[in-house]
Amino acid sequence: MKPSEVLPDDLSGESRFQLLTRLGFAARGLLYILIAALVLLVGRTEDLTGAMEYIGHGVGKLLLIVLAAGMAVYGLWRLCDAVFGIESGRHHWRAWRSRIASATSGLIYSYLSWKAVKLLFSARIEPNEAQQHASEALKQPNGGVLLLIAAAVLLGTGIAQLVKVANCRFLEPLDCTDYQKAWVRWLGRAGYGARGMVFLALSYLLAKAAVQHNAAEVGGLEQALNFFSPQVRGWVAAGLALFGVLGLVEARYRRIRRPPPVDEVAKKVADRVRA
Repeated sequence: MKPSEVLPDDLSGESRFQLLTRLGFAARGLLYILIAALVLLVGRTEDLTGAMEYIGHGVGKLLLIVLAAGMAVYGLWRLCDAVFGIESGRHHWRAWRSRIASATSGLIYSYLSWKAVKLLFSARIEPNEAQQHASEALKQPNGGVLLLIAAAVLLGTGIAQLVKVANCRFLEPLDCTDYQKAWVRWLGRAGYGARGMVFLALSYLLAKAAVQHNAAEVGGLEQALNFFSPQVRGWVAAGLALFGVLGLVEARYRRIRRPPPVDEVAKKVADRVRA
């Protein structure tokens, strides 16, 4: 076996938090697969919340419980990375950029987990939240500028997804053989390419709302998918499904570093408070 063909690490030595984080990657992957399946098999477009609401009945509640737990742990892991730099690093500009992205992702998936819990208890989820938030922003002075800034952030995020298609950096944290990485590479390229197109569509819709001062133009994943023609939408949905499969691959093969011990974190916090 070549040195680069390293077999996956034994998961038996991982902490409970690391194993639960793997559940988080799997839950994220299942959610994207569900969204893609609704488009490809049912012809229905949904955002992340709508997809969870769609399955939140009968036996589907069991899957919703898994999704809620997995996204909660995934969100916590991303927030830990944002605070402690356990994955992103600490002392260079790329690390801080990654930590900001981790914080954003952590907050989003924690919020989605909270929504899933609300659905489990049959709470009503307000529709078109993106439009409601945009409407509130447009009521503020320079609200259009705020929406344009948000659109620019989404544009940058979309471009970042497409950059991953080119550099394949998503392969770096995976502990799998070169043979496995050969097919995971194309899995990730298709998945990140589809996500990039979705973020670019979201950016366009938000910028259009800002220019026209019309919150009705804003949308979430559902509206972003509907932005594409039926043929293109099918290809984008297929890419999102492959991104979901990538999440399942990451759940098994991704290197997940241990978070710092609780007593070490408490000591650092105490030291900063005293300082």
